[in-house]
Amino acid sequence: MSTKDYLEKDYYKVLGVPKDAGTAEIKKAYRKLAVEFHPDKNKGDTKAEERFKEISEAYDVLADDKRRKEYDEARTLFGSGGGFRGPGGGGQGGAGGFPFDLGDIFGGQQGGAGNTGGLGDIFGGLFGGGRQTGRQQPRRGSDVESEVTLGFADAVDGATVPIRLTSSEPCRHCNGTGAAAGTTPRMCPTCAGSGNVSRPQGGFGFSEPCRDCKGRGLLVDDPCIVCNGSGRAKSSRTMQVRIPAGVQDGQRIRLKGKGAPGERGGPAGDLYVVVHVKAHSVFGRKGDNLTVTVPVTFPEAALGADVTVPTLGGIPVTLKLPAGTGNGRTLRVRGRGAARKDGTRGDLLVTVEVTVPQHLNDKAREALEAFREATGTHDPRADLLDAAKGA
Repeated sequence: MSTKDYLEKDYYKVLGVPKDAGTAEIKKAYRKLAVEFHPDKNKGDTKAEERFKEISEAYDVLADDKRRKEYDEARTLFGSGGGFRGPGGGGQGGAGGFPFDLGDIFGGQQGGAGNTGGLGDIFGGLFGGGRQTGRQQPRRGSDVESEVTLGFADAVDGATVPIRLTSSEPCRHCNGTGAAAGTTPRMCPTCAGSGNVSRPQGGFGFSEPCRDCKGRGLLVDDPCIVCNGSGRAKSSRTMQVRIPAGVQDGQRIRLKGKGAPGERGGPAGDLYVVVHVKAHSVFGRKGDNLTVTVPVTFPEAALGADVTVPTLGGIPVTLKLPAGTGNGRTLRVRGRGAARKDGTRGDLLVTVEVTVPQHLNDKAREALEAFREATGTHDPRADLLDAAKGA
C-alpha cells in the first residue's frame, strides 16, 4: 500500500463502518458491498469495477489486525487535520510542532540501526532527502478476486477445483517494455527514471508517482500495438485451487502469491476466493456441526428404539432413541460433522420428528382406543389453559 493510501483514503468510509467496528461487522459490510459491485454482476460498468477494487482494498487492510493498526496509527499522526506540520509550523512538543523525535520514526532513512518495523517501514522514503536513483524498484502484482461454487459435501470435506483467472501481466509482444518491435522506451526526464517525483509541502518532500510516465519511469514514443504502450496485457489462466475442508458459505480464502505477476522482479499479488456452498437436500449446517431431521414412529418415541440415521459420508449409523423421546428433541452423534482446522470433526445433530399415521386399519384403531383408555383422562393442555387464564 502506498503512503498516499494511508494519508488520504478513508477505508472505514469506503465500507460504511465506524472506526471502532469489530471484525464481524467489517466482514458483513464487505460481503454486502462485494455482492452489489462485483464485476460479474455489473459487466461493462467501469465505475462499479473501480468501486469493487476500492472495497476489496479497504477490506484487505481493515480485516488484517496488523495492517489495520498501522493504518490507524498513520492516519492519526499524519492524516488530514492530524497536526502534520513541518519545521516552523508551531504547535506543542518538539521541533516543528512534533511531540516526538522524528528520528524515532524515520531513523532508518538516515541509516540508523534498530529502526525496523512500525511506522518507520510504512513511511520509508516519504520525507526529505529521498534519493532519486534513476532505477525503478520492483513492484508487487495486484491482488485478484474470484468466486467458486462448491457442493455441500465438497465444502465439508475439502476439494481441489479449477478456477479461471483474468489478470494483468507483462505484455508478451513487447516483453513488458510497452514499445513497438525494434524500438526501446526512453528514460523519463521528469523523474529521472525513478517513477516518482517529490512534491514540497510544509518543508518536507512528499513522494508521488510521476504524472508524465505514470510511475513507470519510462516514456514510449512508438507504443506496442498490443498493449498500447502500457507494457501490460490481459491474461487468462486456469489454476487448480485447493479449498480447505470445513469452508463455509460466503467465506473468503486468501492464497498468497497466486494473484497477478509482479513487475521488474516484484512478488506476485494474492488471490482471494469467495466460496459459495450449495444447499443439501438432507443435511444442514451449524458452524462445525451438521444437522439432519429423522422421522420416527410414535411407538419408537414412546418405548425407545434403535433407529438408523444417515451420514454425509453415506455410511449410516445406529442411534439409540431413549424411551419417552418428545417431538423436536435433538440428539448428538459425535465426530460426524464438518472438518476443523485441527483435524477433528464436529458432530451430527439429529432432530427427532414424530410422525402421525394418516391411515389406520381396524386393528391399529382398536389398539389406539385401548391406549387412550389405559392412559386415563389426563389433559396435556390443562396447564397451558390455566396459564392463559391467569395471564
